Amino acid sequence: MITKADLEAMGIYDVKNIYYNSDYDELYRHEVEQDKEMVSANGAVMVDTGIFTGRSPKDKYFVDQPPSNQYIAWGDINQPISKEVFDELYAKAKEEFRGKDIYVQDLFCGASESSKKSIRVITEIAWQAHFVKNMFIRPTEEELKNFKPDFVLYNACKVVDEDWQKHGLNSEVFVVFNIEENVAIIGGTWYGGEMKKGIFSMMNYWLPLEGKLPMHCSANVGEKNDTALFFGLSGTGKTTLSADPKRRLIGDDEHGWDDEGIFNFEGGCYAKCIGLDPESEPEIYGAIKRDALLENVVADENGVVDFNDSSKTENTRVSYPIYHIKNYEKSLRGDHPKNIIFLSADAFGVLPPVSKLTKEQAMYYFLSGYTAKVAGTERGITEPVATFSACFGEAFLPLHPTVYAKLLGEKIEKHNVNVYLVNTGWTGGAYGVGKRMSLKATRACIDAIMDGSILESDYDTTDIFGLHFPTSLPGVDSKILNPKNAWEDKKAYEETREKLARMFIENFKKYQQEDAEFDYSLAGPKL
Repeated sequence: MITKADLEAMGIYDVKNIYYNSDYDELYRHEVEQDKEMVSANGAVMVDTGIFTGRSPKDKYFVDQPPSNQYIAWGDINQPISKEVFDELYAKAKEEFRGKDIYVQDLFCGASESSKKSIRVITEIAWQAHFVKNMFIRPTEEELKNFKPDFVLYNACKVVDEDWQKHGLNSEVFVVFNIEENVAIIGGTWYGGEMKKGIFSMMNYWLPLEGKLPMHCSANVGEKNDTALFFGLSGTGKTTLSADPKRRLIGDDEHGWDDEGIFNFEGGCYAKCIGLDPESEPEIYGAIKRDALLENVVADENGVVDFNDSSKTENTRVSYPIYHIKNYEKSLRGDHPKNIIFLSADAFGVLPPVSKLTKEQAMYYFLSGYTAKVAGTERGITEPVATFSACFGEAFLPLHPTVYAKLLGEKIEKHNVNVYLVNTGWTGGAYGVGKRMSLKATRACIDAIMDGSILESDYDTTDIFGLHFPTSLPGVDSKILNPKNAWEDKKAYEETREKLARMFIENFKKYQQEDAEFDYSLAGPKL
């Protein structure tokens, strides 16, 4: 339990009721009866997150103080804030709880005993307590008796910083981390993902300093205890492809790799809902039931959700405890991986459906973190937009990307891991000309990786990118395995391939400074 005296010791005074580690039924009552949240026909509570339906990356800061300021890679992603401004905002956040009912959830981040962190989240919103209960690992009653938080997150989402200009901030919204005090504060945004990714950012700070690798990836394990990792940016199929009925799901988004193997940071999943189809994604669709939490979806008066309606946001989401997936790995852990898969939705249609990477290529494509999205809805614009996000999660990396890449390379070598690049994007032409790679073809590529049959294939090599691709695979049209063969207009293919190669080369220049510890540019495309 946590008492008012405990809260006063933390600087939180005069609260009304404390709801400590409320169970799902109590949270449901508060959401529906007090907060008048709607319930979907599937039984899941539906909430709106206000004007923020995604993270607010320009409003994220770290307190600039030693020793952490020696390790943090300062820049657009990791912005500094002074200790004085932090203290002002910290006091403001705690004052918000005065006279309110508050929810306290004590949880674990990390299923590995030697690597997990104890997290406390304090909020005045019932559904936000529900969200973190879904997303993190729920302690047993016995574990709660001696629970001591390693880190406390205060979500004062109703507070804004009216003095943001004087403080030199981006807006009245703030998401601030004080590493030395083991505290984070959130103000001005209700979006649930800020809490999830905030703790992920901290794991990305702590673990590399212990020689452990934090990863923005999903993971599953087969009948032979063969673990696989799936890296990929949003929209590449990371969640969909790891939810495989033939394999047990370890987790869908955040993992660590320590001396014992792979472990999930979380105890739940946070899946995109836009266009959700029960036939192609039955595991995720079936997980939307009582105790799941739907964000920013559109439903009719009977609670029937239209998963194709993006009028509130393209980023509609559902969070649910991982046991809502029928076939999940109860330990949330796996052995050292046998296979690693980098997913890229290449809207240029240049990359093969599947390529086997050398260790050097693995480092190159990990640091590149490439995908290409279809351009926005502005009339007349059909050109794909390339996105490069280091380590497939640059927004959450407090340290320099090469720190994580170095750890990955060491672990790939030590554990003899096979690494593949899988294109879940376009084939036979870029967006507007070609067509989207079928989920069936992608699953056939994944199956060949998992059962090892891909290693028995004959291989060819693409020009310029130098990617090694199989010339035949069961269940995949051999014409699309070589991307050039899939294009009718070969000249257009060559022009598009060179254009994409230039984008890769330009992006990678930032890793080629004279003082760089290693340079993997030779493993990338060559013009």
